[in-house]
Amino acid sequence: MSAPIYEFAKNYAESGVSRFHMPGHKGKPLHGLEPLDLTEIRGADYLFGAEGIIAESEARTAALYGAAKTLYSTEGSSLCIKTMLAIADHCRADKSKRMLVMAPRNVHKAFINACILLDIDVEWVYPAEKSRSLCSSGVTAHDIWASFRRCPREIDAVYITSPDYLGFIADIPAIAEVCKSYGVPLIVDNAHGAYLKFLDTDTHPITLGADMCCDSAHKTLPCYTGGAMLHISQNAPAGFVECSKLMMSLFASTSPSYLIMQSLDLCAEYLAGDYRKALAETAARTELCKQRLNAMGWRTIGDEKCKITVASAERGISGDSLGDILRKNKIEPEYTDPDLAVLMTTPFNTEEDFIRLEAAMADIRPAEGTDLQFDGIPEAIVRMPIREAAFSLQQEVPVDEAKGRICGMTVTSCQPSVPIAVSGEEITPDIISILKRYGISAISVLR
Repeated sequence: MSAPIYEFAKNYAESGVSRFHMPGHKGKPLHGLEPLDLTEIRGADYLFGAEGIIAESEARTAALYGAAKTLYSTEGSSLCIKTMLAIADHCRADKSKRMLVMAPRNVHKAFINACILLDIDVEWVYPAEKSRSLCSSGVTAHDIWASFRRCPREIDAVYITSPDYLGFIADIPAIAEVCKSYGVPLIVDNAHGAYLKFLDTDTHPITLGADMCCDSAHKTLPCYTGGAMLHISQNAPAGFVECSKLMMSLFASTSPSYLIMQSLDLCAEYLAGDYRKALAETAARTELCKQRLNAMGWRTIGDEKCKITVASAERGISGDSLGDILRKNKIEPEYTDPDLAVLMTTPFNTEEDFIRLEAAMADIRPAEGTDLQFDGIPEAIVRMPIREAAFSLQQEVPVDEAKGRICGMTVTSCQPSVPIAVSGEEITPDIISILKRYGISAISVLR
């Protein structure tokens, strides 16, 4: 049985059994998928105590990725991020102080939420080279090493985002070597890179030396929204594998979606088939598209094989305005901001999709614009721990009245949910300027 979760659900849907169990639709079609939507009935296994078909499917996926263990998530990489930090916290030797995690600033909001829930302190890394965007840090192994040297406390884990939202990929092997020299685990938010394992050159974080990483399968693979995977390396510290399911269950719903699990299950079957060939063709077509756009006078940036990031502001049009033009041409980008437009490709994008994009971009005449105005977050002035601030009494004030106040709940741009101001930090004029640039007019501050 190559897709055991899906096969079980399909056979059950065809069995004609009278369903005196959840869900309430009892398998009767409303949207159309109800017959396959199950709960933890006998034989269906249980995600957080998997011993049957779920365990079998997760093990198969772990083998595909070369991981010691792979855990399915039906609540996206957000659940995986909380779980990874909980695993690292649970397994660290010295618990006399709050856990301290080193991270560049371009983390996802889920990382901040995990720090709030787990009472984790963060040592922010500010790269020597200015950030390429609010969404992108450009952190190097030297930046990580220098932060280790400067930090007055012992670091318990290093956490990075790679690929970032713009398609830049960190030098994971070099960063992993620095982490190894200090004896701390490397955790990678690889939400955008589930496909990296299957490129002609395998650049998946687990392959390159990360101890744990999360993959949002739904972002780049044929999987329902919410489907994600947490991979634990065969070289991860002792205890990571053993406590992983328990740690995930602390944050997850006790009713994980069987539809999402089935899509993860079928996705693994797809990956084991002709996916590598289809991915190679998509990467080549994406590269051709980039070349054609650059020949038109646009400039694309980033390292990812299946992401097109257009630095449109350099050619006289904001990313947001470019996005509006693309939508009029029946093209929906992944993300836009004042400087950039980001588009993601997979083998399920057709040749017609690429031709439509190239034609729409050809109809716009690029002009001389301005250099990219990237928002490197200024070094934080930390006034209190993240958790303490997040749970303190707060009030919402206009951003122009927030100068000198302490940030209450972390403020992010959406998308990509990267923090501009983190709970417990002082709101400075530079922070206020960035908030306003991203259209944020009010902020929660401590009373």
